[in-house]
Amino acid sequence: MASTTRTKEITKVLPCRAGDPDLWFAESPVQLEQAKALCATCPIRKGCLSAAMDRREPWGVWGGEIFDQGVVIARKRPRGRPRKVAVPA
Repeated sequence: MASTTRTKEITKVLPCRAGDPDLWFAESPVQLEQAKALCATCPIRKGCLSAAMDRREPWGVWGGEIFDQGVVIARKRPRGRPRKVAVPA
């Protein structure tokens, strides 16, 4: 019974369980960065990442990393072609 109680307590503090689950599978690079930021303080971040790599997750944010076609990538590029001329910041 204590194990069930502990699991419920941990689940309450997991950012992926507290908010919108679609955030972790968003198409928008901005939203994916938000999901990564929420993972930063997660108590099971390392285990989540390890399990996702073991399962070869095809996409989404797992353990604070973005998976795209089963590969961890630093950031997701927006759709479309990159600009030929840099835009001033």
